[in-house]
Amino acid sequence: MYLFDEGRGDMKDLLGGKGANLAEMTRIGLPVPPGFIVTTRACNAFQAEGNQFPEGLWEQELAALRTLEKRMGRTLGDPGNALLVSCRSGAKFSMPGMMDTLLNIGLNDEVAEGLVAETGDARFVYDAYRRLVQMFGTVVLGLPHEPFEHVLEEYRRQRGIQNDAALPAEDLKAITQAFQRIVREKSGRDFPKEPLEQLRLATEAVFRSWNGKRAVDYRNAAGIAHDLGTAVNIVTMVFGNRGEDSGTGVVTTRNVSTGEREMEGDYLANAQGEDVVSGTRPTLRIAALKEQHPKLHAQLERICQKLERHFRDVQDVEFTIERGKLWMLQTRDAKRTAQAAVRIAVELVRERRITRKEAVLRVKPEQVDFFLHPRFSSAEVKAARERGDLLATGLNVSPGAASGVVALDADTAERWSKEEKKAVIMVRPETKPDDVHGMLAARGILTSRGGRTSHAALVARQFGKPAVVGVSEMEVDCEKRQLTVAGRVLREGDTVSIDGTTGEVFAGRLETVIPDLSDPHLLELLKWADEFRELGVYANADYPRDAKLARELGAEGIGLCRTEHMFFETERLPRVQQMILARTDEERAETLAWLLPFQREDFLGLFRAMDGLPVTIRLIDPPLHEFLPNHDELLHDVTELETRLELLKDKPEAAGLEARLVQKRRLLEAVESMRETNPMLGLRGVRLGIHLPALVRMQVRAIFEAACQCTREGVRVFPKVMIPLIAHSNELRVEKELLEAEARDVMKEQGLEVAYQFGTMIEIPRAALTADQIAQEAEFFSFGTNDLTQTTYGISRDDAETGFLSEYLQKRILPENPFATLDQRGVGALMEMGVKLGRKTRPKLDVGICGEHGGDPKTIAFCHRIGLDYVSCSPYRVPIARLAAAHAALTS
Repeated sequence: MYLFDEGRGDMKDLLGGKGANLAEMTRIGLPVPPGFIVTTRACNAFQAEGNQFPEGLWEQELAALRTLEKRMGRTLGDPGNALLVSCRSGAKFSMPGMMDTLLNIGLNDEVAEGLVAETGDARFVYDAYRRLVQMFGTVVLGLPHEPFEHVLEEYRRQRGIQNDAALPAEDLKAITQAFQRIVREKSGRDFPKEPLEQLRLATEAVFRSWNGKRAVDYRNAAGIAHDLGTAVNIVTMVFGNRGEDSGTGVVTTRNVSTGEREMEGDYLANAQGEDVVSGTRPTLRIAALKEQHPKLHAQLERICQKLERHFRDVQDVEFTIERGKLWMLQTRDAKRTAQAAVRIAVELVRERRITRKEAVLRVKPEQVDFFLHPRFSSAEVKAARERGDLLATGLNVSPGAASGVVALDADTAERWSKEEKKAVIMVRPETKPDDVHGMLAARGILTSRGGRTSHAALVARQFGKPAVVGVSEMEVDCEKRQLTVAGRVLREGDTVSIDGTTGEVFAGRLETVIPDLSDPHLLELLKWADEFRELGVYANADYPRDAKLARELGAEGIGLCRTEHMFFETERLPRVQQMILARTDEERAETLAWLLPFQREDFLGLFRAMDGLPVTIRLIDPPLHEFLPNHDELLHDVTELETRLELLKDKPEAAGLEARLVQKRRLLEAVESMRETNPMLGLRGVRLGIHLPALVRMQVRAIFEAACQCTREGVRVFPKVMIPLIAHSNELRVEKELLEAEARDVMKEQGLEVAYQFGTMIEIPRAALTADQIAQEAEFFSFGTNDLTQTTYGISRDDAETGFLSEYLQKRILPENPFATLDQRGVGALMEMGVKLGRKTRPKLDVGICGEHGGDPKTIAFCHRIGLDYVSCSPYRVPIARLAAAHAALTS
């Protein structure tokens, strides 16, 4: 147990984030209600004892309570001088709404009457009492919310009001009694009248909530460890529901949607904190407090500025005003959108609050990805408005645009998304913590109630989901499975589109476009990241347009150009098929000569786009059958043509059918001759190059003719020719001798010398294990981690990801998808061995990675640790890789 004045802000491991910050606010002299903290150590001991208080814990809690009572001059359970407390969770890392809270602990019938006599305000007392009974039922006993809500709805209906705060004292007293009956009927036990029992049960409930489904789902999504435990904060109650001179609110010290330097948040008069974050009452902007109580608003603003200076970051602050006095109930580093995170980090540097290093580390690489979230094109939005499909506008609390089918509860959203692969927009009156699994599965979130600090807004910002909340004109009827807005009825399963940047809601699906990365704050931050990182960042680009984009996004070269993609172009594919079907060397040479200018033009475009930067070109890699029609489809076509020809053999159109049949049979014959049981381990890569040397010689000729032409134009070129799928150094030696001779011939013909390298992809375990021998021939290595993962695990990615791999991940047989995040223990060990062996032979060996893992931040950190020179990823992940590489350098 720690009293607030015994703790510090740097004790989050032990006191949890909330408790440590309450202690720190107390230490720096802010108005914090007195209280104490039951530590995370106690929670872990509780879990270890099978959800039972370990010996001595309750006695320690009672001792801390007695100290608090002495300080307050009040006693828990004393009808003439009652102390009321809240019991609130608080883990090391903020998990808004994921664990349990109980307010107004200490009330029973006698204490309530005593407080009425003391305050003269029966409405306030019974409002607090009904909240305690309701929270006890739902939180401690796990009862559903609906029976309690139905009672409230009926009393509001009878009075003709919308707001619980307008219910009179006699109604609230009757509601409290009704709630007690619900607890008795639904749980088989009475609401506990003994305040100490309430406190004990509340503490146990908060401890248990650490392993509740919503908390576990949230931690899984946020990457928070499951063994940290939560602290419990026992805080003297202060009441925002004591009339119009009282209230409660949540503010952030800056706008956490845009990053602008302005206090932003929600406020409610005559309310308790749950009313603000739950969305059950329409909130007011914090500016309303300035209008109603300007002095209190000014005091809050001063405290917010002090907190931001003290914690050196934007704060999310919870406060209560009780009869004109301001109390601070919580502060924490604010959740923010990616755009806000970048702007805030850069501006804090400009304000000399933090260093550039700190700014770079405060923005997660994954957040850069959110800048690439789709947005609706202006043409689509204009057309939707003209059609009358703009339904409403709400609060734009988390940017981005998304379209999907309406799902009206979390389970449906999760099922449709995961099992039926639908794009889903989860629509709710307001979200509750129990909805988090649906929110994580959905493309976007839409609610009819709630404000900028509501649960939906917090979770959406945390996970980068587009969200629009507080659409008051939208009525969500979960029983009828429909929503009504702007006179239109949309049923569950209908499609809607939401724009979390503008707050607009549209009927139907709108097309999205990818925005450009011209945000000045992001450009500044990435510039700083480049100063810190040691890894180079290249791009995988097959076409000049991709190379141009990659360079604009900061790529320092091309780490992988897949030449086979160029062969699939509509104009070229028939000639590629002719080359494959050629019966003689002369016939094949003719088609290759036709393809040569096209390949040369491809490389010209790449070299021009990457003027002065290296371009790594992988020679043809896939098996040739991929360029031919599907075997089963061909067989079907041949059978069908044979049947039709038999029926029409004496008719004029038979001649045309005969010609088509001959062509199809020839294709089928070729496909059958090339069929392999496992083509991905068959005739492909270097094996294909050795089998068809004329094909790869054509490719190398195209590369060097383009390089020479660009050199004449004044373009600086540095081609790196990559031979794929090496398993043995002899393969590389044979292939390199052939291709290097072709390169020399071209340069001799052109009368020019071009700097170049020949190297290989390491994508088979044997290549990594014998990298010292392979480095005798290779001047660079590039790890092709897609195939290296397949061959190390012995699984087919295409089959696994649509089959058993999802089951493995669900059952935690594998902690992560090894095709998304590199398996460091297995595949990574081969990579590390390959680097060491290769550089043992060739100390200055250039080594990179060009598989899809090259854009994954965890993999990038690993690549930095084992000494790679660069990572290569898709163009749109280049900014992410730049920041991740800086993080790796700064934290290693």
